[in-house]
Amino acid sequence: MKEFPIIHLAKTTAGTLQLPSGTGTPPSFTGVSTDSRTVKAGDCFFAIPGENFDGHDYVSDAFAKGAVCAVVSRKLEGEEFADKCLLRVEDTIKALGDLATEHRRRAGFKVVAITGSVGKTTARQIIHHVLSRHFRVHQSPGSFNNNIGVPLTLLGAAPGVQIVVAELGSNHPGEISYLTRIAEPDIAIVTNVYPSHLEGFGDLQTILYEKLSISEGLRPGGTLIINANFEQLVNACRARGIRFTTFGQPDASKYQVKNIRMDGSASRFTIDGKEVRLPLPGPGNVENALAAWAVCSELGLTVDDFARVIETLPPVSMRAELFHVGTLTVLSDCYNANPASMRNALKILAGLERTHKNRLVFICGQMAELGLQAAELHAELGASIAQAGVKLLVAVGELARIAGESAKADAEHDLQMKCFPDTISACNNLHEFIKDYDIILIKGSRTAKLEMVVKKLKELFSVQCVS
Repeated sequence: MKEFPIIHLAKTTAGTLQLPSGTGTPPSFTGVSTDSRTVKAGDCFFAIPGENFDGHDYVSDAFAKGAVCAVVSRKLEGEEFADKCLLRVEDTIKALGDLATEHRRRAGFKVVAITGSVGKTTARQIIHHVLSRHFRVHQSPGSFNNNIGVPLTLLGAAPGVQIVVAELGSNHPGEISYLTRIAEPDIAIVTNVYPSHLEGFGDLQTILYEKLSISEGLRPGGTLIINANFEQLVNACRARGIRFTTFGQPDASKYQVKNIRMDGSASRFTIDGKEVRLPLPGPGNVENALAAWAVCSELGLTVDDFARVIETLPPVSMRAELFHVGTLTVLSDCYNANPASMRNALKILAGLERTHKNRLVFICGQMAELGLQAAELHAELGASIAQAGVKLLVAVGELARIAGESAKADAEHDLQMKCFPDTISACNNLHEFIKDYDIILIKGSRTAKLEMVVKKLKELFSVQCVS
């Protein structure tokens, strides 16, 4: 980021500034950090209190690494802080957001903000990949989609960046409204609305209005793009008088996709009569690509531009990531899980069976944060497991076992099941039931840490990349 005077930050945050005695011009900073381990010379360190660590305990470390100032929310005792530049505010997280908004206004870049129950990260990666061929683009580093991650994304944009692509996530009402007012997007997109984080939201209607609140931060003349496949979302926009444009399969959509064909590890479809090859499998990723096309088109790209670049898209780590481990075909989709993403992954798995004709194995972790509906939604998952033709289900956790029992009841074929209380137990037994040439889907919420299964399979078999 460009130099930002600490005196201006004090005004922006209404904080109390402590300067070392004898200081002439108050210092400026050229970067921001919330982790003392990554502080660079010239940074401003924000002391963020958390569940496990409190940044106030590491302020001295930040100064030792070259921080020129620190933003704190409590008084720091000790002579070591007497000659340091400290800005005391009520809430350091809010101060970080205030700085991000001010930086966003000064820097002059456009912001594309993405929210949705499923596919935010993949849509972001596609948008960034395509736009980067035509603009200087900065994107969220990983899933930086909360009240700390979104400000850091905006502040991480280097001078000269033209477009910032950011994810906005939420697990309780009000988060997206807060984040979109920080980001002030020029383009906001709602990829979809499905049951997720029900523990914090309670029902689908609440989730819908939470996602739609992304429109509250739009800049004057900004564009809201929504998925027309979700009629409730369209109706909610109309009821509230919100201007929007649409993508999806309905003929009324401005941005449409047609002639969808699954081709093993890739997907093919047409947009405005142009054949597009997406090197990601599954109908969910086609929808992500269409959302990305809507954004790219709004920013002036042609469908030929889009088709040419998207074909070179690299895999998205732990999200429908397809590779070989020896003779095994592995579909690693273990970054997170909710009912919709589970169904999409199972559709991809079924498509792989049609291509490879080998045994389908589903290593199934639990779907987290579903609240009182958790058992019911896991039981409903069973029908999708059976329909996909899974022959061996490895259930990790009690809720995954419920899904497995439901799948066995629905299946018209012989479906075997292995149950384990945790991922470590499952890993320790993989060698007993995984066979050569199996096609394996690995999916569950982050709490399951199913990436350990991928690591174990690589220990047991040799690794080859899918071409």
